[in-house]
Amino acid sequence: MSTNPFDSGRSGAFFVLVNDQNQHSLWPAELPIPDGWSEVTSGTRQECLNYVDSHWTDMRPAGLIEARSG
Repeated sequence: MSTNPFDSGRSGAFFVLVNDQNQHSLWPAELPIPDGWSEVTSGTRQECLNYVDSHWTDMRPAGLIEARSG
């Protein structure tokens, strides 16, 4: 039986990834980082969730934020 690396009960290492639209993603560290995403930090699942909560405060893509402010 295989385990889901995205399972919330999992206790391995994670990355926080960010794309060019400043969208964030929690990513299992043992998986390759997908094209278009960059690692910004790593840690436990909870540490990464805390990072996302404190750094991704506007869920809109950066292009939409820019278009509405200009």
